[in-house]
Amino acid sequence: LMDVQMPVTDGVQATREIRLREAACGRPRTPVVGLTANVMRHQIDEYLAAGMDRVLAKPLQFPDLIRALEEVLEGGEGTGGAAPIAESL
Repeated sequence: LMDVQMPVTDGVQATREIRLREAACGRPRTPVVGLTANVMRHQIDEYLAAGMDRVLAKPLQFPDLIRALEEVLEGGEGTGGAAPIAESL
């Protein structure tokens, strides 16, 4: 789970760094589910472009969290540019 707004390095930059390190080391993709209150379409597109697999809207709904985790953990890897889960969409 990646909080999008964090001090020092935000979730978008942290996700980009994770993806770069995976590529550099030949590691499998780590599933990343972004958590944010910023769920306008252009914001979600930015998070997915940075490498997040899913985006969940705050306040977090437990069924959405379970569904997102099940989806990104299928097969042991993230799903790339999969559709976000956000209540406001």
